[in-house]
Amino acid sequence: MLKAVFISLALAQTPRPAITGISHLTLFADSIPKSESFYKDLLGWDQIPSTGASSGVRFYANHAQYVELVTPPKPGLADRLDSVAFITTDAEALRKYLAANSISVPAAVTIEENGDHTFEVRDPENNKVQFTQNGSHPPTQPKNASQRLSTHIMHAGYEVHNRAALDHFYKDILGFHLYWQGGNPDTRIDWVMMQVPNGTDWIEYMLYLPEHPTLAQLGSANHLAPGVVSVAELQKKLEARGWKAPAGKNPQVLGVDGKMQLDLTDPDGTRIEFMEFAPVAKACCSTYTGAQPTPSDAW
Repeated sequence: MLKAVFISLALAQTPRPAITGISHLTLFADSIPKSESFYKDLLGWDQIPSTGASSGVRFYANHAQYVELVTPPKPGLADRLDSVAFITTDAEALRKYLAANSISVPAAVTIEENGDHTFEVRDPENNKVQFTQNGSHPPTQPKNASQRLSTHIMHAGYEVHNRAALDHFYKDILGFHLYWQGGNPDTRIDWVMMQVPNGTDWIEYMLYLPEHPTLAQLGSANHLAPGVVSVAELQKKLEARGWKAPAGKNPQVLGVDGKMQLDLTDPDGTRIEFMEFAPVAKACCSTYTGAQPTPSDAW
């Protein structure tokens, strides 16, 4: 019995492997051809496989970050987010670490065709959370790499109701830390940014949704944020590709976090929050506690 206690304590004290950033988001798409046009032609992200887009198609912002589109179990789902995945340096060690900390894990990691080692767990609100150790066969640099509107997916946000429970999972167990928090009005907390322990990417708790949000509300909350140096330059590139801003509205918005942003919506209603890497004004409500992200030099 005493031996079992010592083994349990040793496992719980096992070092956590590094978690360095966002790997990918998997989204439900009712019409993958429509989404293909959005992510490939408008955003300029590399499509794999390059032809015949079907469930499981990926659109790469760089060699290690992508959006994956899958067919939903039924059309018209309100929640378009299937899962969020993070990059780790050692998937098997992280799987064992989480198991030692009373998180339900699969019996083994999965090895993908490209050599990625992956596994999936559920957070306290039943969101799918995946971890990926990049394999030895990443996508090669595409000829159109210069056409990417963004080279770095720097954060993902999703609906959260129980902050304390999520903090225990992401902060206490996984080592994420509070990066910034604020709200509108500034007397409440609507958004909580939790930065990965070994990088600059973050997740964002979206705390303001009602108990039964609409498709539009979920599409706005469950989002991804590609980083850009300038949203003004981004708008020029978008317009050159045929995109038009809403009539009578300036799409460039200064967020309460002090960063400029420009929102798009994909064909299934998921918000794509293009955000500048660096703040241009003082952030409301709290100060940043970590380093700011930068463009990816991959590819």
